Amino acid sequence: MNASSVKFAAADNIDDTNSTTAAVTSVRNEYAEREYLPGSKWINVAARPGTSLFASQVGGENDEMHILVVDIDGKITGNPGSVLERFIAVSKASDGKTSVGEVNYYKEVVKQRSEYLYWGSHESAAFTGSSTASDGDWGASALNRRFNLLVSAAGTESYPAAAVTVGSTGNSTFYYRLGAASASAGVDYTAVGGVYSVTNTDIATSYQLIEDPESQTIDFILSGPAGADDADALAKATTIINILEERRDCLAFFSPKRSDVIGITNAQTVTNNIVDYFDQIPSSNYAIFDSGYKYIYDKYNDVYRYVPCNGDIAGLILNTAQVAEPWFSPAGFARGVLRNAIKLAYSPNKTQRDTLYGNRINPVVSFPGQGIVLFGDKTAQGFASAFDRINVRRLFLVIERVISQAAKTQLFEQNDEAQRSLFINIVEPYLRDVQGRRGVTDFLVKCDEDNNPPDSVDRGEFYAEIFVKPTRTINYITLSFIATRTGVAFTEVAN
Repeated sequence: MNASSVKFAAADNIDDTNSTTAAVTSVRNEYAEREYLPGSKWINVAARPGTSLFASQVGGENDEMHILVVDIDGKITGNPGSVLERFIAVSKASDGKTSVGEVNYYKEVVKQRSEYLYWGSHESAAFTGSSTASDGDWGASALNRRFNLLVSAAGTESYPAAAVTVGSTGNSTFYYRLGAASASAGVDYTAVGGVYSVTNTDIATSYQLIEDPESQTIDFILSGPAGADDADALAKATTIINILEERRDCLAFFSPKRSDVIGITNAQTVTNNIVDYFDQIPSSNYAIFDSGYKYIYDKYNDVYRYVPCNGDIAGLILNTAQVAEPWFSPAGFARGVLRNAIKLAYSPNKTQRDTLYGNRINPVVSFPGQGIVLFGDKTAQGFASAFDRINVRRLFLVIERVISQAAKTQLFEQNDEAQRSLFINIVEPYLRDVQGRRGVTDFLVKCDEDNNPPDSVDRGEFYAEIFVKPTRTINYITLSFIATRTGVAFTEVAN
């Protein structure tokens, strides 16, 4: 909700439509009485908005307003009427600044600081501050501009219905209802003729913001919901994988299409659906597929709903780096238990798990008494190699990033044997530390005249080859129990 102000002074004259002059003989401080909710007054939030120092200095007027975000029904805080956010004396001027030179343009303030609001457009229900309405439009420079003020029509400021009045009629407080508590509350944009359609091109464009590894350092990309149909889902997945292969320094996480899992009672049908869907996605050891949709309680909307598990898998990998090492597997009962899950939409049995695992898909399984567990640690690599395991890919992502930073310090240094020895002395202790923390079993750093011949030195090139033997994880356990005669020595049968 926004608050703006208009002032009259004693002895001002006002002409009405009948050309009858009315003299103002007294003025009441209406702002002191104005309420943003019954019993809650604006005066207790902040003084009346007026003209900022910045606008005043450039001939502007009436640029200030206050914005409150209020938890009307208490669904967020548990306390109805709580103020969630307040943006005081923000400016309608596009060039508005605070007294210390920070951006004060209300659109940018909301964009940068609000956790609940997105700016849509300037308010059109405004009192014209100048002879021509466009002269006072919000979002323009404050230079010699008298900004339009907020004005609300009678009854529109009530909540939740017209019978309950909030504040006083036409009091320059404008209300935006973000929930659907009543017939007069907020509605979807599409319901009033607008369109919020997101195309595959829009999605690809948004992901391109993280395409450059030098300007954006990231570890994980969450795909979220797969999409409504195969075309949308595959276009989104392909876009993300193309970014992965371009960056080669992060992981992305994918869950199956909702329609392939939710509402299907036959587990074998679900298994086939998931395999068929992921078979269409390109191979990449930077991608991770899972089988899960978990059932959770959505406290913000007071409903239970199914959500894809790709965010949980990313969380398990992050938690593994915190409680163990980045190159440990995030799967299993020690580190692979999903949190905040009531049940799974689909929990594969052993045969189905084997089918999924053989098709690059990590099963998410509900084990009675043991929780919901990530039961696989494969990447989406389409052929057998060291990089078809999450822990190996994570190992290389970590050491590549660290050693690459060390390599950057060699730029523009002398390209000689001493500099190559210095680089080796930086890298080898780090890799010994990784070896001591069970990341690799052995390694070799080669940076000498063999891989830096005179012609490459003349071209200003520097080469280092780093060989590592990654530690593998246990994926299969075979136990054999053998009964022996009482008189037999174990040394005889154990060979």
